[in-house]
Amino acid sequence: MTDPTASPEPPSDPTASPEPPSGPPPEPPARRRGRPSRAESAGTRDRILTAAREEFSAHGYDKTSVRQIAKAAGVDSALVHHYFGTKEQVFAAAVEVAFAPALAAPDTLAEGPADAVGERLARFVFGVWENPATRAPLLAILRSAVTNETAAAVFRRLVAAQLVRRVAARLDLPDAELRAELAAAQLVGTALMRYVLKLEPLASADVEEIIARVSPVVQKHLTQP
Repeated sequence: MTDPTASPEPPSDPTASPEPPSGPPPEPPARRRGRPSRAESAGTRDRILTAAREEFSAHGYDKTSVRQIAKAAGVDSALVHHYFGTKEQVFAAAVEVAFAPALAAPDTLAEGPADAVGERLARFVFGVWENPATRAPLLAILRSAVTNETAAAVFRRLVAAQLVRRVAARLDLPDAELRAELAAAQLVGTALMRYVLKLEPLASADVEEIIARVSPVVQKHLTQP
């Protein structure tokens, strides 16, 4: 029962701001662990690949682990597995990225006269190797490929699928794939001895002299009967 002697409460002011809650402010929700947002994905993937190339280069394929790659990239190991899968698959992805500049080599076959294709191809390949920006990732990958059979198998598959077969497809001659493999062997083998093994005097020779000596051999493999 209402007390008739009690003073009535004043009406509330609808324009008044609500009083702030007492106590400390609530903590922001913790960031959910797991997959990164779409905006972060590209950068994270690139960072993992960069770390993988550096780790494979510094320690070789055998002594590099997914955990090491993740630590170098500043991510959890689960993210490496999420983007790439096994260590072999991480290596394959790193090979493909490092080898990407050289994959345009088959296109040089159609960019000029057939009697100069050997020089164009040699000049393109050694141009990639002479450029420090494109040479560094190739060196990182090749050092693992020459010391580990699993890494070598990954590298062979990429060279066969992305380079040799594409060159062979542009040759209208018998044994096109064998010819393309011989040309690739000449170029890749020379690059391996010059830039990876650094055998002298090849390592110190002028690149123009190397192109002049290698080009006729590549030309013969690709065009002569």
